[in-house]
Amino acid sequence: MKSFNIQKGKKMSFMEKSAKIYVAGHGGMVGSAIVRNLKANGWTNIIGRRSTELDLTCQSDVMNFISAVRPEYIFLCAAKVGGIYANVKFPAEFMYQNIMIQSNIIHAAYQNGIDRLMFLGSGCIYPRITPQPIKEEYLLTSSLEKTNEAYAIAKIAGLKMCAFYNQQWGTNFTSCMPANLYGPKDNYSLEDSHVVPALVRKFNEAHECGSHSVTVWGTGTPRREFLHVDDMADACVYLMENYSGNEHINVGYGSDITIRELAELIREISGFSGEIVYDKSMPDGTPQKLLDSSKLFNMGWKPKISLRDGIRETHEDYLRNRDIYRS
Repeated sequence: MKSFNIQKGKKMSFMEKSAKIYVAGHGGMVGSAIVRNLKANGWTNIIGRRSTELDLTCQSDVMNFISAVRPEYIFLCAAKVGGIYANVKFPAEFMYQNIMIQSNIIHAAYQNGIDRLMFLGSGCIYPRITPQPIKEEYLLTSSLEKTNEAYAIAKIAGLKMCAFYNQQWGTNFTSCMPANLYGPKDNYSLEDSHVVPALVRKFNEAHECGSHSVTVWGTGTPRREFLHVDDMADACVYLMENYSGNEHINVGYGSDITIRELAELIREISGFSGEIVYDKSMPDGTPQKLLDSSKLFNMGWKPKISLRDGIRETHEDYLRNRDIYRS
C-alpha cells in the first residue's frame, strides 16, 4: 500500500497529461463538465462508465473495476441529486444511494493505493441558519435544513470519510463543496430538478404556449448563490493540481440573488412577458445560502462566467436539446 505525505495547503505536482483519470458520473452535468475541461486542457486518458456498465452501489463491482483499471486520479461526481420536491419525497433513496456510491469508490481507492481522489459534495451540507457568507468551519454547528437533510447527511459522511481516511491511512483525498450548480446537461424535469433548470423549462413552455403566468414555488425571498458548472469543473481540476489537505473547500461564485430576481432574469431571457405567481404554500428551504469561497479565491482561482451569461447559455442549450431533456 502506498503511503502519502499530506500537508495542509501543500502545492501539488501537476497531473501528467497522460495520467489515467476516472471521472465517476461522467455522463451527468458535473462529470461531463469535468471531462470537457480535462479534454480542453490536454488530458487524453479519461475513463468513464455508464450506470448500465457499472453499478456504483455494488461494493464488489466497484472494487473489481478500480482494481482492474487502476486510475491515478479520481473525480467522484456520481450522485443521486434533485430539487426540494425530490429530496422531500425520496429521502431514503438519497441517503442510501449516495452513501453507497461514495463509500464504495473511496474505499476502493484506498484499497488500491490511488494517488489522488476528489470528492464533490454540496453547499447544502451547512446548517439551515448560519452566519453568511458560510465558512467551511460552520459545518455541523447547528441543525440542517429538513427539506434536504438526507442528501446533506450523506454528503457530510463523504467528506468526513475522506478526511478520516487521510488521518488514519495516509491517503490523499480532498473534498470540495460547490454552490448551486447549473448549466449544460442539467435535469429539466418539473418534478425533481433544481430551481434554475425548472424555471428555464417553465418559462420557455409558457412562452411557447402563450400562457399568461408562470408559477414559482415559495415566496421568492430566499437568497441563493449560483455557479456555472463549467466554472465548477475548472475549480475541481485546479484544486486537484494545487491543493492537498483535510479541510474541505467551498467553491462558489461570490455573490447571491433572490429567487424572485432569478425568476425575473430567466423570464427576460426566455422572452416570456406574462405574470410570475408565487405559490406560498410550497417550501422555501434555507433562507440564504452564500458560500465563503475566500480560501479558494486566495489560492488564485476565480469564476469566469457571469450569471446572466450562464443563464443565457443554459437557455440556448435547453432549446437545442429540449426533446432529449424532456424525455
